[in-house]
Formats: sequence, C-alpha cells, structure tokens
Amino acid sequence: MERYKEEFISFMVECGVLRFGDFVTKSGRKTPFFVNTGFYRTGSQLRRLGEYYARAIEHAFGTDFDVLFGPAYKGIPLSVAASMALSEHFGADVRYCSNRKEVKDHGDKGILLGSPLANGDRVVIIEDVTTAGTSIAETMPILKAQADVVPVGLVVSVDRMERGSGSKSALQEIRETYGLQTTAIVTMAEVVEYLYGREIGGKVLIDDAMKKAIDDYYVLYGV
Repeated sequence: MERYKEEFISFMVECGVLRFGDFVTKSGRKTPFFVNTGFYRTGSQLRRLGEYYARAIEHAFGTDFDVLFGPAYKGIPLSVAASMALSEHFGADVRYCSNRKEVKDHGDKGILLGSPLANGDRVVIIEDVTTAGTSIAETMPILKAQADVVPVGLVVSVDRMERGSGSKSALQEIRETYGLQTTAIVTMAEVVEYLYGREIGGKVLIDDAMKKAIDDYYVLYGV
C-alpha cells in the first residue's frame, strides 16, 4: 500500500473521523464502522484533507475540468479545501460550487453557493463516503436543473466496498447509471489491512472481534 494511504488512514483515526462500534448509515444499514468527515474541524486538518483529496482527484481525473461540486452540507468544506489544494499543488484553478438545502430568495439568490454552473461545465463531485448511492441520486438532479453540465467523476474519501441497491457495489452502480468515473482516497479493504492488529494511540482498533464484525457485515452487504 502506498505510504500516503497509510498516512490518510492514521489521519482519519486521529481526527475521530473513522470510528468502530455500532452505527447506522444514511441508507439504514447497521455497520461496525463509520466515516464522518464532519469531525475534521481545524484549519490544519482541512488543509491536509484537501491535499489527500487533491491527490486522488489528480490521479483519477487529471485537472482538465471546470467545477468541483460538494453537495450540502458536508461537501461544502470538502469542495473548498480540495479546490485550494488543487491550485496549490497542481496549479489547477478550478471553481468550487455547492448547493443550499433551501433556495435563497434575496441577495445572492438561488440554490447554489460559490461558482454558478454554466452549460458545458465539466464537473467532478466530491463527497465524504458513498454507501448505497443515496446521496448521488439526490445530487445529479440538482446539477442538471442548474445547467447542461457534464458530470465527469465522483471522488470519496473511503470506498466502503459494499452493495448499492442491487448486487453490484454502490460505486459500480453509480458508474453504470450516471456514466461517472469514480475513485476514493482509500478502500475499506486497505483500511482493514492497515489497522488489523495495529496499535494507534495506545489502542488496537481492529482486533479479532472487530475483524469478525466487519467480515460479518460484508457477508450481508459486501460485493
């Protein structure tokens, strides 16, 4: 595994973003692990996060696109941090854009924050994690309602590697349904490989019992 992936996994743990226990995902699945990018809360954390995202974006899509779109709410700081990192590290001055949950009817009117969207804009969508494709199904109509954009790809921090609504993975379903290329900074397989039996901050997060819980979860929802 590449060193930056190992660093990113440790970074998630240190920030409290990657947790193990009993959780319920947005799609209603009970899961022994959870990724919540809302726990990146300081300037230095967001700077590092943006750099990891920028690296994944540049590797998968290059920098020949126009807009980095982060769905509200968690996608707002992600789009800002990653667009700044793309400029700093790759010389790519892409626009950032997010949506509001409610349409604003005064001042800067409309449903969008940041850059407006224009016909022909090539858009990369940035999210924290995709479990069953629920969020992307909500995002695509928002984009298409604003302009005749060209969705290029989707980048997430962690690929949970589980089924979407059918027998295929959520990211594979997204690729086939929307024609989007998808990528992630790390996969859950890489997370488990790195953390199993490893002590971080004085604690082993994935011991034999947690490994079994994760394996059992993938019997139900894995691909």
